[in-house]
Amino acid sequence: MRIERKERPEATILHADLDSFYASVEQRDDPELRGLPVIVGGGVVLAASYEAKACGVRTPMPGREARALCPRAVVVRPRFDAYMEASRAVFEIFHDTTPIVEGISVDEAFLDVGGLRRVSGTPAEIGQRLRARVATEVGLPITVGIARTKFLSKVASAVGKPDGLLEVAPGTELAFLHPLPARRLWGVGAVTEAKLADAGITSVGDLAAFGEHGLCGLLGAGTGRHLYALSMARDPRRVETGRRRRSIGSQRALGRRPKTEADLEATLVAIVERLGKRLRGAERVCRTVVLRLRFDDFARATRSRSFLESTDRTDIVMAVARGLLADAMPLIRERGCTLIGLSLTNLDDHDSVQLALPFDSDRGVELDIAMDLLRNRFGRDAVTRAVLVGRHHGDDAPMLPD
Repeated sequence: MRIERKERPEATILHADLDSFYASVEQRDDPELRGLPVIVGGGVVLAASYEAKACGVRTPMPGREARALCPRAVVVRPRFDAYMEASRAVFEIFHDTTPIVEGISVDEAFLDVGGLRRVSGTPAEIGQRLRARVATEVGLPITVGIARTKFLSKVASAVGKPDGLLEVAPGTELAFLHPLPARRLWGVGAVTEAKLADAGITSVGDLAAFGEHGLCGLLGAGTGRHLYALSMARDPRRVETGRRRRSIGSQRALGRRPKTEADLEATLVAIVERLGKRLRGAERVCRTVVLRLRFDDFARATRSRSFLESTDRTDIVMAVARGLLADAMPLIRERGCTLIGLSLTNLDDHDSVQLALPFDSDRGVELDIAMDLLRNRFGRDAVTRAVLVGRHHGDDAPMLPD
């Protein structure tokens, strides 16, 4: 039997999203950058201020292309420690606003303020007060969208940028949503948008009018039902606290310069080392390794392989990742490679694994623990693999706890 969740009578879900987060932190900390087009990151654009976005700069655009579009742009190196500190300060304000906070990334979260009217005022008043606190206490602009569903609140914050507050009142959802371009819907990327455009669908309203049956025939049953539900503002998901990641991953943009196979393998090794440490630090294990590649023509490909038993061992993940890269190497030689990424999926808690009897002498677990302790105490590069000596593979971007 299918159970329908009752629709909220009031718009009480907030989506709070910091504006051009990295670039805003740089402009906050260096007054000379305020009002100027700012690009964070050299080889690849990690963030762009709204002044740079006005020139067409977007993420993750190659730095050379961004500078051609915006010759006046000031390019700054990323300072991930500063971004993480700012994120923590903002999340303290989120949690001081309501106990029901679902972080999505270091610069955005959903907040459920239902039931707070008597003590904190209306959702719009709460959102405005939150924005004022973030501006005063952290010095950053933030946009808040308010609606009855998570999806619609996120769309509202996107439409309300920069530095705004937009509430979609109950009963006005379809009037707000239907004029928007179809790409505003979750799940509509470049490929799906092109398919929809070929069918004459350019707006959310067009998509809704096409109907669920038509969308299922055009895009497949799952995608069709999902997009039709969103086009009708249906999203029953609640704001969830304490959610853990379904996967962890990391990627490195390599640029368009020629890369040797040794360069690619070293990049992969560096990614595996960091992911293995994150996995053990979160006391989790993984079952599947996914390799992600982007080629010179910006097309993408993925390769995956699963273990018989879940693991948090770096050497086991490393062997599988290297095997996936070796299998993909003929394609890379033909098409080039501008990005390598790795994801560890099918995660579970560490204590859910059935322990094996130690019939074989294997010191891999002790080695991983010793390496983690040394790096925690003396820094990430205190102990490294020989293939990584003298190489720098970039800093990890700030992220929520695993």
